Amino acid sequence: MSFERTREKLSILADAAKYDVSCASSGGKRKNTNKGLGNNTGMGICHSYTEDGRCVSLLKILLTNHCIFDCAYCVTRKSNDIKRAAFKIQEVVDLTINFYRRNYIEGLFLSSGIFKNSDYTMERLVAVAKKLRLEENFNGYIHLKSIPGASDELMREAGLYADRLSVNIEIPTISGLKLLAPDKKHEDFMKPMLKVKNEILQYKAERKIIKSTPRYAPAGQSTQMIIGATGESDKDIMLSATYYYKKFNMRRVYYSGYIPVTSDNRLPSLQTKVPILRENRLYQTDWLLRFYGFSVNELLNDQYKNLALDIDPKLSWALRNLDFFPVDINKADKNILARIPGIGMQSVSKILQARKFRKLDWIHLKAIGIALNRAQYFITCNSKDFYHKDVTPLKLKNIILKTSKSKHAKYFTNQLSLF
Repeated sequence: MSFERTREKLSILADAAKYDVSCASSGGKRKNTNKGLGNNTGMGICHSYTEDGRCVSLLKILLTNHCIFDCAYCVTRKSNDIKRAAFKIQEVVDLTINFYRRNYIEGLFLSSGIFKNSDYTMERLVAVAKKLRLEENFNGYIHLKSIPGASDELMREAGLYADRLSVNIEIPTISGLKLLAPDKKHEDFMKPMLKVKNEILQYKAERKIIKSTPRYAPAGQSTQMIIGATGESDKDIMLSATYYYKKFNMRRVYYSGYIPVTSDNRLPSLQTKVPILRENRLYQTDWLLRFYGFSVNELLNDQYKNLALDIDPKLSWALRNLDFFPVDINKADKNILARIPGIGMQSVSKILQARKFRKLDWIHLKAIGIALNRAQYFITCNSKDFYHKDVTPLKLKNIILKTSKSKHAKYFTNQLSLF
């Protein structure tokens, strides 16, 4: 196989993998000219983050973009007229090792279109990971995208060689999946998810007794939903996400705004693209549900089915529940403090620690680093009374938005003055 053919395959299959948002690409396309150092062509390299915040580079590719399915939203659907390519198992192994030795990457993110059938495709994905681990002694990070409908035996083997496994649920609801991907069955997604969950629990239990028991998918499993391809509300989406977190112990649920890449009368028009801000609000809501003690029904309900785009979901909740405030910063417990707009969990911990030694005032809170431009309207402390006594939610919202805009404008002015 010539270098140029391998490069062409890499270009096609790395481009096809960009629609999976389980890790993020820098988007850089800086080319090496005049024999300079380095070459950032953006082909197949993406950036992901570890639990401790460290950024790692991954080779992100599809094994093939051939697919037997005709999902309306997918660029690799069988009826779409695109360039097709497929890597051999050894080619992916060689690419990974060569990129790793050159310090381009620290791991592999491997997905695939489905060709022949689910088990045949999953078997080849597992073979790549197995060769890397056993033949190349590769100890870098491996993320395999599990194939819906794959057998339990293959899912079990996959978790022994991959750090993370994931099955993309793709559409948040069963009705949406039937509309846009009628060839696929909802239960085909559930089966491998359940297998991975059970294997993780079983291997963890065995390791407590037998220390030599291997780790199974130590980075857990994740999934991804396409947002905006069908008419689900943000409430529907977050209820689905909550289900997957609880039912399958998901490490992460990713939200990918629909990108119009194919024409189909079941889809929004090619000019309709989901605002990136909607994705951002869904991630913020996800964070509030997992770490701040909120429930879906507090943030979204039949009256408010979709998240506000102009303000974050915690502030939106606070403005609808002004009777919950003011909160005394020197007396409230951890769960109450976490509900105050402008105060994150790190700041909550700092507040709890600092008030052991003295009552906190505005100067202390500013030093701790809370966002006073929002928090000040919802709290009392040792130096000022509650601000918004008789202010309506709409007026308070406008005040906060105006303050935020002024703050951002001042920041950019200061940055420009540096030049």
